[in-house]
Amino acid sequence: MTRPATPRKPRAASQARIGSILTAARELLVSEGMDNLSIYSVAERAQIPPSSVYHFFASVPALLEALTADVHAAFRATLLAPVEHDSLSDWHDLSRLLEWRMLDIYNNDAAARQLILAQHGLAEVNQADRQHDIELGRLMQAVFNRHFHLPELPTDVDVFALAMELGDRVYARSMQLHGQITPRMAEESRRVFDAYVGLYLPPCMIKRQQSLEM
Repeated sequence: MTRPATPRKPRAASQARIGSILTAARELLVSEGMDNLSIYSVAERAQIPPSSVYHFFASVPALLEALTADVHAAFRATLLAPVEHDSLSDWHDLSRLLEWRMLDIYNNDAAARQLILAQHGLAEVNQADRQHDIELGRLMQAVFNRHFHLPELPTDVDVFALAMELGDRVYARSMQLHGQITPRMAEESRRVFDAYVGLYLPPCMIKRQQSLEM
């Protein structure tokens, strides 16, 4: 009797190889810039044959998409991190807290700034970033709903995702003008986020007596 085939889990060696490739790509992205990134330079930095890189990533955009996913995983973790419910007076406090958490990622991760805030014009990376933003926006809405009674929001617009994208454009402008996200522009980004979200949220949104489970 023939047994049905069972899906194979990725081997630990393959996961380790992927990790070393992405680490090398991240280091080169920071030190050399996106224009100088290639499969061959990544292979040289990772000290593996180029064919090994091609085995997992068919192109540089595929590598960059994987790095973008890593960055958004960090953003996702900040949204899933606990928030002390009693510390929130209104929804602006929650907005400020989440903004600070995400700003920390940008400030401490040069690759994140290169991938999401730089004007590189790579359609594949931009598309991946937009898709991740939709997921993050819905997760952020869930965080707000955990602590406050949200009003009914439109279903044809991802309000929180769009607000995050608008805030990122301010960060990108700061990078273009100053080479960093300045405190002044970080505050402007939060103002932009709050102003747009505030079109749909009341100024004094009712806080829940206790936070909901995520």
